[in-house]
Amino acid sequence: MNNINRTSRLTWRHLTIAGGAGILLLLLSVVGCLAIGSVRMPFGEITRILLHHLPWIGDQIPVTWDDASAQIMMKVRFPRVLLAVLVGASLGIAGTAFQGVLRNPLADPYTLGVSSGASVGAALLIYFGLQYAFFGQWTIPVVAFVTGVLTLIVVLKMARENGKIPVETLILSGVVTNAFLGAIVSFMVAMSKQTINEILFWVMGSLALRGWPYIYVIAPYFAVTFVVLCAYTRQLNLLALGERQAAHLGLDVERTKWIVLLTATLVTAGAVSVSGVIGFVGLVVPHMLRLIIGPDYRLLMPLSALGGGIYVMWADTIARSALAPTEIPLGVVTAFIGAPFFAYLLIRNKKMRRGE
Repeated sequence: MNNINRTSRLTWRHLTIAGGAGILLLLLSVVGCLAIGSVRMPFGEITRILLHHLPWIGDQIPVTWDDASAQIMMKVRFPRVLLAVLVGASLGIAGTAFQGVLRNPLADPYTLGVSSGASVGAALLIYFGLQYAFFGQWTIPVVAFVTGVLTLIVVLKMARENGKIPVETLILSGVVTNAFLGAIVSFMVAMSKQTINEILFWVMGSLALRGWPYIYVIAPYFAVTFVVLCAYTRQLNLLALGERQAAHLGLDVERTKWIVLLTATLVTAGAVSVSGVIGFVGLVVPHMLRLIIGPDYRLLMPLSALGGGIYVMWADTIARSALAPTEIPLGVVTAFIGAPFFAYLLIRNKKMRRGE
């Protein structure tokens, strides 16, 4: 019992230190990304504008900026940066959850086809003009969740062999499913005329022209799923020992797996519904964090939210500023970084199994 209490205290201590450093890096990144754009703004002015809009202390900040700067900051840049943080955090915890449940380092919403499945649901609604037909602004997220879950079930069914899910089969199933779903979306693009740009937005991923209403859509998804997934970090640690060992320790393995998988799919659907398909975030972020803090999911899950938010925020900043005034799709930037990293992990995983 003393060892358990000591371990728990060490975990909370590490989480406090690492979380504090992550939050500080996130805040600095927010100010840095807000400063980059066609209109340059000093860091001090950005900080004062943000503090001015906070309750209680806002009235104490003297207004030393013009109204145009405040409008650019609060109606254009800040909501986009905040949305990037929420999308990245959502994909970060989703990737961590998928890898924990499947015990597979190459699993994430993109490689398993879940992101593409969710985007097909969104594209179908856009194609038929039904974006707000059933649940108002929640129509796309709900339908994206349903199609994402169906995609996940199909991929897992295809990959299962004798009750197990081999790495190669899982990845191959994800690739095949991605290709098929991509063909469906490409068909809709070819057949559509008025909605072609909107559908292409989902395929390539972007945060352009996304303001506060989209934050209100994704924020509840992230808040609920973050709490649920963090509550299941102990169970994920047990699953890391193997399903049989976890069951011997009293874990309801199947119930845990489906709760975590469905929750991760839900948060993926929320992200895809506002940003389109953004690949490899859930693959790169958890792996980088494992190298720094280790495999403990009590640390890995919350820090993946911070890491994913920082990662997507800077990727989006590169997307909108690297070739300004032309904007690169966000999914292209993350793929440039993530695809080589995925290839490296695949090669390393093969060598490890061969004992090289």
